Amino acid sequence: MLKCRCHGVSGSCAVKTCWRTMPTFKEVGKSLKQKYERSVQIAPKSRNKLRRKDKRMRRAPIDEHHLVHLESSPNYCRINPSRGIVGTRGRDCKKNSKGPDGCDLLCCGRGYNTEVIRHIERCHCKFIWCCEVRCKTCETMIERHTCK
Repeated sequence: MLKCRCHGVSGSCAVKTCWRTMPTFKEVGKSLKQKYERSVQIAPKSRNKLRRKDKRMRRAPIDEHHLVHLESSPNYCRINPSRGIVGTRGRDCKKNSKGPDGCDLLCCGRGYNTEVIRHIERCHCKFIWCCEVRCKTCETMIERHTCK
């Protein structure tokens, strides 16, 4: 990536200095995600030459810009004890979050259960001279969301 800066009186570009920089972390992540989504699964027996596993796409060339893999990524939404994948069923999620902890993404489109939990704890504690602490009991209702 090339970055340039102009030098001169009142911002005129009398002298221009350019240098190479690294792309931002966001740009690198976006590029890797695009490569992952367009990755090519190759046949495991192709030793000398890369050959696509998908027979319909065998004639399409594979160049050095493609990301290749032998096996498809596992589905982390479903339980698979042989691979040590516990799935997402019963996992806590955040209802309104758009990030990876949000119920829409984390629950893999299966929906979620909402449970209202009554939480009782001691609060507004006061120290009474010498050796006594008096507290009130506070009750709060907490919503808990878990994947189906």
